[in-house]
Amino acid sequence: MRLRCAVLDDFQGVATGMADWSVIADEVEVVPLREHLGGEDALATALADYDIVVTLRERVPFPGSLIARLPRLRLLIASGMRNSVIDYAAAEAHGVTVCGTASSGTPPVELTWALLLGLARGIVEESNALRAGGPWQSTVGADLHGSRLGLLGLGRIGGRVAQVGLAFGMRVSAWSQNLTEERAEEVGVERAGSKEELLAGSDFVSVHLALGERTRSLVGAPELALMKPTAYLINTSRAAIVDQDALLAALHDGRIAGAGVDVFDIEPLPADHPMRTAPRLLATPHLGYVSRANYTTYYGQAVENIQAYLAGAPVRRLP
Repeated sequence: MRLRCAVLDDFQGVATGMADWSVIADEVEVVPLREHLGGEDALATALADYDIVVTLRERVPFPGSLIARLPRLRLLIASGMRNSVIDYAAAEAHGVTVCGTASSGTPPVELTWALLLGLARGIVEESNALRAGGPWQSTVGADLHGSRLGLLGLGRIGGRVAQVGLAFGMRVSAWSQNLTEERAEEVGVERAGSKEELLAGSDFVSVHLALGERTRSLVGAPELALMKPTAYLINTSRAAIVDQDALLAALHDGRIAGAGVDVFDIEPLPADHPMRTAPRLLATPHLGYVSRANYTTYYGQAVENIQAYLAGAPVRRLP
């Protein structure tokens, strides 16, 4: 009897076309699931008959309580080599092997700039007006050249965002709790003396930090109040780094010029979520990692992981 493999959150219906799954067809039946499964009960019911599960990023948590309800599960594959929502100890205790895949930082860098440019030049508003027969011009764009780009985080992704900002002629500064003067000099940016200094002095602020106890709610109401009323906030990192209620209040009150957001406290967003209707917000449905190259890597290496597992020699094991 063939093993069964569920591929979660195949929203676009492209998972089976992004890799050659035929190489495991004799041993594994692959079933893409296009609808998101929300909640542990729905997951436990839907995945009860699967031996292998492929999940994207950290969208679907796999706590010990869920793993315990999936007695057939033997292999769990997550895209990326870091995942904070899988209970690895529970997986090991239940005999579940967990593997990851490579993941490029290029797509989130590019999306960060898509959001920033879209906000700065009113792209969505102007395009919608043009198509609907509205006013010929209704916005005045914010200039990038000469403005200050402030980066919360200067790691692999933040460093590349900084390089693009420099190419636009922006003045770029960065801050994080671990940022050294040497790293800032390496990238060619200024090291802000504090988070508060960076927020108060920037025309655009972009978040590029990992989520942890020190970064959760790092940007809340007091921090947003420091920003210029003409400044924009971009978050393509993790929703919980920016207090969602505080951001919504700042947008509704016009305390900042706008925000570009790709990550949310609940994903997918419920139809009545206030983020769907917030003013001054350019939002995308967590597209940061969604690109053809990344998907080819995710699903191609998922197939390799399954092959290796079936051969008794798992690769890219997590954590």
